[in-house]
Formats: sequence, C-alpha cells, structure tokens
Amino acid sequence: MDRAELADLLGDQTTACEPARAAPLDGGDFVVWDGSVPRQELAGIYAARLRRARKRGTETLALPSTVDILTRFEAAQVRIGCVFSPDRTWVFMLFLVDDASAVLACTGVRRASG
Repeated sequence: MDRAELADLLGDQTTACEPARAAPLDGGDFVVWDGSVPRQELAGIYAARLRRARKRGTETLALPSTVDILTRFEAAQVRIGCVFSPDRTWVFMLFLVDDASAVLACTGVRRASG
C-alpha cells in the first residue's frame, strides 16, 4: 500500500482520520502489517489504554470512538496499521477490515516528549 492509497482509505470514520490522512502525505512514516488480530482482543487492549490515558492525562484523538467501533464491529479479525506524524509527535493506530480494503477506525495519541 502506498501513501495515496492509505490516505484514500482514511475518511471520516473518526475525528483522528483527518490528521492521520495528512501525516503520510506530508512525509510521515507508516506501516500496515500483514496478518490479522482478533477484534475482541484489540477492543479490550484499547479500552485499557483509554482508561490509562484518562488517568494520566495523555492527549488522544478519537480513542473512545475507536474503542466503541472495535467493540461493536462484527468481524472476528482486523488488520492494524500505524502512521506517525512527520515530526513524530503523534502516532495514529489504524484498524482495517481483514483484507485492508477499508479503515474501520483510527485513533491518535500524542507522544510524550523527553
């Protein structure tokens, strides 16, 4: 998948999609991994990350809506990807249908400086 193809898949699934779409087009690194991951497992992992982010005050984009989408999505498996903003201050996690033909959800987390 190239930068333009990835950008085309990022619509308005969540509010994190717009900055995630801009990141690879502006030169940010990205990857969509081969293989799939159990959707229920990801829903649990990202629900825990949401709780930790709220507790720590970590800035996120669309994490609650991403957890909701992962919880409600009916397919057993999803594919994941990752996009970094060009300055690497944000990391966006992408959740795609198993064949990577569509993005289900996208969430962003501001990386801690230091």
